[in-house]
Amino acid sequence: MTNVAIIYYSSTGNLHEMALRLEKAAGSEGADVRRRHVAEIAPDAAIDSNPRWREHVDAIAEEPRATGDDMEWADVVLLGSPTRFGNVTSQLQQFLDTLGPLWAQGTLADKVYAGFTSSQTAHGGQESTLLAMYHGVAHFGGILVTPGYTDPLKFVDGNPYGVSHVSGADNDDPIGDGVLDALDHLAARTIRISRRLTVEG
Repeated sequence: MTNVAIIYYSSTGNLHEMALRLEKAAGSEGADVRRRHVAEIAPDAAIDSNPRWREHVDAIAEEPRATGDDMEWADVVLLGSPTRFGNVTSQLQQFLDTLGPLWAQGTLADKVYAGFTSSQTAHGGQESTLLAMYHGVAHFGGILVTPGYTDPLKFVDGNPYGVSHVSGADNDDPIGDGVLDALDHLAARTIRISRRLTVEG
């Protein structure tokens, strides 16, 4: 059994929808999956300024939050964050910043990692966000498994660094088939590589 942790932050729900698709895809590959939203740290005044943000915060209020145990348990970690000025959100970064003790013990090393993101526009910092996310993976000693162009569907999705969605000016454009297929491929590829490493290691 391969353990897959989907660790992500979503403000208005797009990353949440992507995480749900990854959860389904990983489950269909026979993996044991933990989907975990990181804790919200934004003040209520900021959240309430966007009705979709407040709606999402309320909708996931009872869901379990990501912990270091989820990272330690996982064989595959799929990290997700919307773009914030070409970088990861403070919410996801705050969670990663708490992992120092696990890093010091070496328990974050030798796992397979990959990422997913979303922005309002096609050139809104998606690739730089994924690359910023992967800085931590390098420090963990993780094994970065990007999708590259390992399947023809990636020429539709167009992002070799991970999977990305363009949400539109109002953050409400639906996730298209090309992105859904790319999410399925990402889950399957990372699980396959993890299993190969386990067998060969």
